[in-house]
Amino acid sequence: MPPDLPGHGTSGTPDGELDADRVLAWLGELIDRTCPRPPVLVGQILGGAIAARFASDHSDRLDQLVFVDALGLAPFQPTPEFGVALIDFIARPTEDTHDLLWRLCAFDLDAMRERMGESWEWLKAYNLDRTRATNLHAGQHSLMTQFGMPGIPPTDLMRITVPTTLIWGRHDLATQLAIAKAASARYGWSLRVIEDAADDPPIEQPEAFLKSLRAALRNR
Repeated sequence: MPPDLPGHGTSGTPDGELDADRVLAWLGELIDRTCPRPPVLVGQILGGAIAARFASDHSDRLDQLVFVDALGLAPFQPTPEFGVALIDFIARPTEDTHDLLWRLCAFDLDAMRERMGESWEWLKAYNLDRTRATNLHAGQHSLMTQFGMPGIPPTDLMRITVPTTLIWGRHDLATQLAIAKAASARYGWSLRVIEDAADDPPIEQPEAFLKSLRAALRNR
């Protein structure tokens, strides 16, 4: 199981200000306490932006890096319809606004729901519960403001020296594929595109995602 980011899931928000240095220190401590050797760091969406910031200063502590539809490679500029749906869900986390957002988070929400069965209802209930948890709002907003919204300077990304792979949903409306293609060309990172997926390939196309992830690890 991947760890919850601070202010996400059931981890809660630590006492004091949740600033960028503290989050990066948390990730460093997590690696120190759980990894006997330099690990493969896989970061998805907001986690990808945090992983990139960490790797730009600490590539020596990693073996490999994988970004999955990551934020941070460019300023956050979703398509207008995605932006509106995201704001509506955050402001009014109801079943309707949730499903309207997920119709843009997924390439084919109906097919995904059918495949997931009861697990979709569990995911939906979890999303609603965590978005309604007012005690998490400050931490979530802080992480998005510091990591998710701004683009990481190219000079920082160029300091990443470990083998890096991008795995991207072809139909991502939050961070579009063109951003991944530009990063791949600029930094020499491998790019693997997941068909029939938007911004969450591990949920929407789990078999294709795992195939791409395993291929990336084999090519190390």
